[in-house]
This record gives sequence, structure tokens and C-alpha cells, in this order.
Amino acid sequence: MAPPLEHGEHTSGTTRRSLLAGVAALGALGAAGCSRVATASTTGGGELLDRLRAAGVVRLGIAGEIPFGYIDKNGDLTGEAPELAKAVFKRLGVDRVQPVPTEFGSLIPGLNSQQFDVVAAGMYVTPERCEQVIFADPDYQMLDSFIVRKGNPKGLRDYKDVVEKKAKFATGTGYAEIQYAVEAGYKESDILIVPDQVAGLNAVEAGRVDVFAGTALTTREVVKKSAKAEATKAFTPTVDGKPHVDGGAFAFRRTETNLRDAFNTELRKLKKSGELLRILKPFGFTQAEMTDLTAKELCGG
Repeated sequence: MAPPLEHGEHTSGTTRRSLLAGVAALGALGAAGCSRVATASTTGGGELLDRLRAAGVVRLGIAGEIPFGYIDKNGDLTGEAPELAKAVFKRLGVDRVQPVPTEFGSLIPGLNSQQFDVVAAGMYVTPERCEQVIFADPDYQMLDSFIVRKGNPKGLRDYKDVVEKKAKFATGTGYAEIQYAVEAGYKESDILIVPDQVAGLNAVEAGRVDVFAGTALTTREVVKKSAKAEATKAFTPTVDGKPHVDGGAFAFRRTETNLRDAFNTELRKLKKSGELLRILKPFGFTQAEMTDLTAKELCGG
């Protein structure tokens, strides 16, 4: 389900649009003080890290998406990326993080126009985005999984199984899983398209379909309270005949290689110690989402 994890309309049963409405009151916070954002240097890999240390605060561009970066019901900044940012930047000598909420499509333009210092939104690393910003190495990877009836009666473990067993297949509007199923040989016109993973769960429970495909994270979360359905083990989809794994990471202005490199150094330490999983676990991430992927690999270089 690329959109939820590449930030389309649906995440964990909640639309991005409704979440943004919940942080609208923070819009003034994001706008006020934009003039105080540390300016970038165009020489020597950037001086932003030194400026952030002096200021004692880093501004995070977030898109109000659960579980990536959002304002909770108590008005506090949280999510996998902000919590990781708190840990990394504290190690870098920057004690405070401050959210700048915006729409997901405005994150890269906002970063490059210096409305905030870093994108902390679990953004997927893609070759197209790598032409506009530089990424830290991914802090998570995302595989696919199915929602099926309890006991997985048809034994559906990947898209090939869906095709071979002629299973009734559903996925979400605009999801990358449409492409994955078609690549495996499923006829696109036979796919039931539903709004999100909640609707997909309902379709499986009602017997309208045998399987709903989404990301491992969202399928795992949505079936937790279901008495009729379960999520299958995470697996790697195939694109152009090759295994395809997405990874989410922090984004920086292209001039700020020093900050990106310093961030990567601390991120590697957190991965090695297991602290990264501890930070991300409350947001539904598991060992299966931990990764050694690099930004260079995902950028196509």
C-alpha cells in the first residue's frame, strides 16, 4: 500500500486531510518564527548543524500523519520520525524539536524554502525526490502483507498465490499493491478497489473478497481487534521482475551534507544498539521493518 506509507490519502484508517485539520491550530506556530529558521550555507557542506546547536532547537516539517509524525490528542508532537528526531538531535547537541505542520506535498518545497530545517515525516526515498533533497539512510523499510480470514484458508502468502488460487483480491485506492498484483498476473479490472485498509478488513470479514493487500504495518494494526481476520507474514513484492522494498527517511536541503552525515552517524549507532526499534515499536513497527538499506541504493545510485 504505497500511498499510506508513501503518504497518500489514508493512514491507519485516518485520512491525512482530517489529521491536518487537527493540527490547523498549530499553523500559526509553524508560520510564526519561520524567519528564525537557521539559514543554509552553500559552502563546506553547510553550517546548519552549528547554527542549530547554538539555537538549541530544530524545526521539523511534519504532515500530520499517523504513525509518522503528528500532534496527538494532548497537543504533543509524536510519531516515529519526531521521536527518532528527538533522540538523534539530542545526541547532536540540539535539545529541542519544534513541529512545523504542513501538507505532505509541501514538505520538500517548504524544506527548500527554509520554512523548517529537516523533513521528519517517514518520507519514502525515491529517485525523483533524490533530485530535490538529500536523504539520511532509511530508518525503516516497508514490506507488504495480506488481510485474510482467520487461519488463511486459501494459503495466500504472496501475489503469485493470489493469481494461482484465483482468489478474490482487493486493495486500496491508488495503492501500489494494484501494480504488484498486476505484475503477478492478476487482471486489473478484477481487483476490488476500496477506500482504505478498514474497508479492506470489512470486505474480508464479510466474505466479499478472500484477501486485501496493504503494507505490513497497516494490515497488522487494523486486524488487532478482528475476530474473523488476520494479517499474513510480511513479504517482498516484485517490480519489473525484482524484489522491491521501500524505505522511509529524513530529508535535508541538498547543501546540508554535514548535517545529513552527522545524522547518519547517530542513526547507525541507534540501529546497532537496538535503540531504534525501541523508539519505533510504540508506533507499530517491528523487527521486520528494521533495515540496512541506504539512501544511495534507493536513490538509484
